[in-house]
Amino acid sequence: MRLNRVSRGLQCGLYAKLEMFNPGGSVKDRIAFRMVEGFERSGKLVPGGTIIEATSGNTGVGLAIACALKGYQAIFVMPDKMSEEKIRLLRAYGARVVITPTAVEPDDPRSYYSVARKLVEETPRSVLANQYHNPDNPESHYLTTGPEIWEQTGGLVTDVIIGMGTGGTITGVGRFMREQGGKVRVVGVDPEGSILMDAWERGGSVEGLTPSTYKVEGIGEDFVPSTLDLRVIDHVVRVDDAESFLWTRRLVREEGIFAGGSSGAALAGALKYAQNLDEDRLVVVLLPDTGARYLSKVFNDDWMREHGLLPVDRRRISALEVARGRGLPTLITSAPEDRILDVIARLRENGIDQMPVVGGNGRLVGIISEVDLLNHLLSTKHEHPVDETIDQLVNANVPTSDPEAPLTDVLPSLMERKVVVLVDESTRPIGILTVIDALEYVSPIEHHETPA
Repeated sequence: MRLNRVSRGLQCGLYAKLEMFNPGGSVKDRIAFRMVEGFERSGKLVPGGTIIEATSGNTGVGLAIACALKGYQAIFVMPDKMSEEKIRLLRAYGARVVITPTAVEPDDPRSYYSVARKLVEETPRSVLANQYHNPDNPESHYLTTGPEIWEQTGGLVTDVIIGMGTGGTITGVGRFMREQGGKVRVVGVDPEGSILMDAWERGGSVEGLTPSTYKVEGIGEDFVPSTLDLRVIDHVVRVDDAESFLWTRRLVREEGIFAGGSSGAALAGALKYAQNLDEDRLVVVLLPDTGARYLSKVFNDDWMREHGLLPVDRRRISALEVARGRGLPTLITSAPEDRILDVIARLRENGIDQMPVVGGNGRLVGIISEVDLLNHLLSTKHEHPVDETIDQLVNANVPTSDPEAPLTDVLPSLMERKVVVLVDESTRPIGILTVIDALEYVSPIEHHETPA
């Protein structure tokens, strides 16, 4: 799906591969059945057996579906930072879920890797799915995800951006793309706190690297899984929790794509990477899962503020509140038939440099600014008649917005065009938002108080 609004300002085309349409709602469905069937072929998994896995949730869902269809038991071990929705979903499939601490080393006996291995030792006829070291993980993406991206873009894809976790997706896709002539750049996205970007920069060495905790689920690691082939990666972009979750929320509001936090991370990385690419590039970013599993976190304002990811009240303020913050509660307008002299006087009297122009029905026609007026008056040598109107000077190409839209949603248009007219459902202007309005709101001056 082409991304049109969140990609404003990019010259290249940006497309999203939507993995939430898989049966279990995520990209991990691709690896689940292949891993299960691999154990069956090897004889390690027998009827009545149990599949155990350390998972951030999505792999567990895919494996839970496979277990439900094939009659196996399932036990999943998850770090405690995972959303409640994921835990409940796995239990709905009949799986047992074990929760472990997040902030421990991989070899700590309390880590979800160690607990999963211990459960395999204690559980008869069980296997560890082991997505971090199971070659069927990247092989699944080599056989399906890579070819799909290639075919669905008609072989025109030039750059693929994928979040790095177990490494299965980026490795499988990267290996496939290498076989298509080497023209496709493979770009990884790694959250701040993970060591994978540093490991890639060092050619795989992890000596001296220290991970830290982060909130994004499903990507990043504190070790390098054997399913991650760093050699197929051309570039890595680092993102943090705040920008990952901001883009997750903007993705659904601006593109109608309801995706999870790791999708926002991938998008944040894609936008950073693609900002200087030429128009002949076709960039594909893989969005791993649905947002339905993050309603209590990423899409919960209280949770976001509690973790310092959403400044108190700042993102709640509407564009209209900011527009009226400078003491101009009454909108000053003009009409196409107004005389230039009268419009200039109105601008001067109210201390403004531009104003909306409305027609006889009160609906927005465009905008007139002091720069437009000055350019016109200086553009011709003959004298301008006293009764000359602004009719031919109105700029109809002006961005508009819902007055109640959050300031953060309006900022991209404001930054690009310097002014946004706030209109109601009938396109009648009720406010005007300028750069100075936004600047005064966000500036840390002493008299500024965050609205309650």
